[in-house]
Amino acid sequence: MILEYDGSVFYGWQRQRDLPSVQAALETALAQIAAHPVTVFCAGRTDTGVHASAQVIHFDTTVARPLNAWVRGVNNLLPAAVVVRAAVEVPESFHARYSAYRRYYRYLLLNRPQRPGLWAGRAGWFYQPLRLAPMQAAVASLIGRHDFSAFRAAECQAKTPIKEMVRAEVCQQGDFFIFDFEANAFLHHMIRNLVGALLYVGKGAWSPEKFREVLDTQDRCHAAPTFSPAGLYFQGARYDAAFGLPTFSEAFDFANGC
Repeated sequence: MILEYDGSVFYGWQRQRDLPSVQAALETALAQIAAHPVTVFCAGRTDTGVHASAQVIHFDTTVARPLNAWVRGVNNLLPAAVVVRAAVEVPESFHARYSAYRRYYRYLLLNRPQRPGLWAGRAGWFYQPLRLAPMQAAVASLIGRHDFSAFRAAECQAKTPIKEMVRAEVCQQGDFFIFDFEANAFLHHMIRNLVGALLYVGKGAWSPEKFREVLDTQDRCHAAPTFSPAGLYFQGARYDAAFGLPTFSEAFDFANGC
């Protein structure tokens, strides 16, 4: 299945006791359609307040249902903030997490003196004016294989901090800055930490060279604070075409990305 959800009303993807989560809402709805308990697995777990435009999940079931029952039927049982966009049958070899060879995220930032109203909870906000060119120079240094320990949360459980970044861009459209990242995998809070550091560059506190030096230290103590989750969107994961998963346009196509 491909899901879209507003993370501001959930305490993250992962099921938690006594707190609303995307996983719990989805498993509850699926169990009613399947008539048996269902456990789902996702391409990338999202934290509290983080959204998704194309989260990929899989589950096993012992029943046969028309695909539209898995979409329309489940959507009728889900809370308004989460929706199934598509459902397809996949071979048993498919795994939403382990079959993905890349994942991509977008961070949407409103840059103006006034806090967001219409975009509250759906875009990050920074009130000081930002300069695009230095941030573009800094973000380019992320391309390639690096140790991202400087942008890793202390509670991160990843086996290695070394990741391969294939896309790292920032562009501006009006009052919005759009940050796009694609890599084989990401560390806990990695994108929010990268955005926080890039804002230091954009406001003039750091040079692009300083940003690269922080990356090279491999030490979280030298980096900027973790930025707000409000503007972070899981945009999807990439799989072998043989699995036949549907693809969707990236969120906020009105901005065309970078």
